[in-house]
Amino acid sequence: MVFYFKSAVVSPPYTIYMGKDKYENEDLIKYGWPEDIWFHVDKLSSAHVYLRMPKGTTIEDMPKDVLIDCAQLVKNNSIQGCKINNINVVYTPWGNLKKTADMDVGQIGFHRQKEVKIVAVEKKINEIINRLEKTKEELYPDLAAEKESRDREERNEKKAELQEQKKKEKEETKKKKETEELRNYSSLMKSDNMTTNEVIHP
Repeated sequence: MVFYFKSAVVSPPYTIYMGKDKYENEDLIKYGWPEDIWFHVDKLSSAHVYLRMPKGTTIEDMPKDVLIDCAQLVKNNSIQGCKINNINVVYTPWGNLKKTADMDVGQIGFHRQKEVKIVAVEKKINEIINRLEKTKEELYPDLAAEKESRDREERNEKKAELQEQKKKEKEETKKKKETEELRNYSSLMKSDNMTTNEVIHP
């Protein structure tokens, strides 16, 4: 089961989601999208929370209020973290998550530590949690199929872009050739270059 929330502090709203348990988290790690941002309470056990960013955006484009929503949700879904103040939440792009065969279920590492960011959470804000909880949906998505569909869509887009690029290059080559031919023709037609078959007698 996957829990979905809507962060409507901006328009259009952002989707936040998390697995019910560590086994669901394994699937989310495996079938995440390149646009996803992963959140977790630093040095404490907590839910793995994901934010789905709009296509073509990066972690730098994340609105501050949406970041706060995600951090609050992670804190609230940490057995220890929800009881204490002044915790840190780490977050990083999904592509930076590293999972190896020797890791325990739910355990994760990073490819590049410098891409891991930290946000401090002073205390739980009930107003934010209550707002997010009102949008909560419990679903059983086919994560593998959703990922394949998204990847297929991206492949098709890239294919279309490549075809468009080739078409433009072909048109430019044709235009260049026509311009060159026209220039040569104009050059031939200049009177300086013209000859006559008339014999001129002195």
